[in-house]
Order: sequence, then C-alpha cells, then structure tokens
Amino acid sequence: RPRLGVHVCAGGDKDCYHSFDVDYLLILPAIFELQVGNFFLQLSSETNRSQILSRIRDLMQPWHRIFVGVINPLKTRIETPEEVCERVLEAAIYIPIEQLGTTDDCGFSPFDDDQSTSRQISFDKIRARIQGTKLAEEKLNIMRMEKKT
Repeated sequence: RPRLGVHVCAGGDKDCYHSFDVDYLLILPAIFELQVGNFFLQLSSETNRSQILSRIRDLMQPWHRIFVGVINPLKTRIETPEEVCERVLEAAIYIPIEQLGTTDDCGFSPFDDDQSTSRQISFDKIRARIQGTKLAEEKLNIMRMEKKT
C-alpha cells in the first residue's frame, strides 16, 4: 500500500470547482483513514492553508507522503517560482520535509473537451512548480545546516 495514492480536489472540470463548498477540514479525517501511502492534496487555491496543514500534521502517519498543491491549473496566471517556494516553506512548518512533496491542485484541462488551459500555460506552470520547489529545497537545506551548527 505505500505506493498507492489518492488525489483530492474540489473538482476542476471546465474551470469550475463543483465541490469548493465542501470544507476540507471536515473530510480530511476520512481521507487519512484510506490505506494508501501518498496523498496529493489541492492546497494552492485554499484560503485557510495553515489550518489545513495543521490538520494534516495531526492526521498523517510516519509512512505517509504528502504532496501539497502549489499550482492552480484553473487560473491562467502563471505562479512565480518564488510564490511556489513560499507555499512549500509554509507546508514545511507542518509537514516533515522527508514526507513533503509538491503537485498541482488538479489536472490541466483533465477532460478532452476542456481547452481552457493552453499547452504553453500548462508547461509554464509546471516549470514554475519545479523551479519553486527547487528554491524551497535549497532554503530548507540551508536552514537544516544552520540548525546543526
């Protein structure tokens, strides 16, 4: 089961969140009862990220890996690597870095008839996620080294 994972989001088909009114804080306990090792969680579009991250910290187990959403594929604005970095650093306050990863909130135009997100925007957003995650990794490594000295 450690290789299995679950993705949770408010729905991103045709640029609408059909389940955005469902409170993440209420469903997280049920999600973390699933017998999987990896959790891919929408987070960048959430307004109460710190509360959600705190709840994740309380529910997660040592064998879990948490991939937090740092890119919103439903918006055409491309996140900067610095924005992504800040989101990762925020998540690292609550989730041990050995268990932390990044992902997109949802798929880019996950339905074949949804052409709202261009290929170039999708690639630019993925590039920002990779660059921002790398920036955060560098900052977290520096912080860890400073702690040791």
